[in-house]
Amino acid sequence: MSSSGEGVLRAVETPLFWLGALTAAWVSLCSVYRLLSGFRVWVLGNGRLVSPAVLGKWAVVTGATDGIGKAYAEELARRGFAIVLISRSQEKLDEVSKAIESKCGVETKTIAADFSGTDIYSQIENGLAGLEIGVLVNNVGFSYSYPEFFLSVPDLDKFIDSLININMTSVCQMTRLVLPRMVERRKGAILNISSASGLFPVPLLTVYSASKAFVDFFSRGLQAEYKSKGIIIQSVLPFFVATKLSKIKRATLDKPSPERYVAAELNTVGLQSQTNGYLPHAIMGWLTTALLPTKVLSSYMMSMCLSQRARHLKKQKQG
Repeated sequence: MSSSGEGVLRAVETPLFWLGALTAAWVSLCSVYRLLSGFRVWVLGNGRLVSPAVLGKWAVVTGATDGIGKAYAEELARRGFAIVLISRSQEKLDEVSKAIESKCGVETKTIAADFSGTDIYSQIENGLAGLEIGVLVNNVGFSYSYPEFFLSVPDLDKFIDSLININMTSVCQMTRLVLPRMVERRKGAILNISSASGLFPVPLLTVYSASKAFVDFFSRGLQAEYKSKGIIIQSVLPFFVATKLSKIKRATLDKPSPERYVAAELNTVGLQSQTNGYLPHAIMGWLTTALLPTKVLSSYMMSMCLSQRARHLKKQKQG
């Protein structure tokens, strides 16, 4: 090598050394921070925050008679909250209400409302009047009966209206009713149940996926607006949970029971404004959003949904 070449190498050797050292230090610091943050969220948790003494006497849960909503109502009652149960069927509401009062010894209140319509909110507002609401869980949800191409969804016009009213309008309207008093008291938590399908487009479940992305963005934007006023607004994005909506009958490690999922999720309140709520789901969320290219993920989801669609249509023909 010529002397001029050696001179150039010597000139850049020191800057490159320091660049490499700084890069390694930065990566190490980020890794340590993530490990400590993960330990704080998934091991220590923040369970003491979600209590009536800290947030307020009442917790309101929509879609409260089945699955995740019922599990939230039961877990919040176990923590001492009085519970407002809102769902469509008064019969189911009465059943869950009696069970919670008997098991947890807390006061309950029921409001029968069909969220597929938009004329219900004055009734709900009257039902909530005068209550010190510490927690609102916007859980009510609606999905496809099976994966399908947009234009082939049965009764598409009605389906669009119902899904948007249940999954999106309900979140905005219930927040409108509850948030003002929380802001006055400078305390409260609103948990908006989105879905992992809101993290990325899911073909053949397109309207559902898009509605859950709306819930996520709405929650994160609102948290930025009201964090300084002492309000916690959290976007909750579970993967599969063993519920009637998901049609999963048997709970597993990655598909937990609603009770197991909710107990884990409530420990993240105040620590994560956007959460998958459950450690195995958090790992799945990181893998799908950080590691997999969007095209690969979209192609995989399309293939999986096509397979589910084919099984459903075949079963229909056989039936």
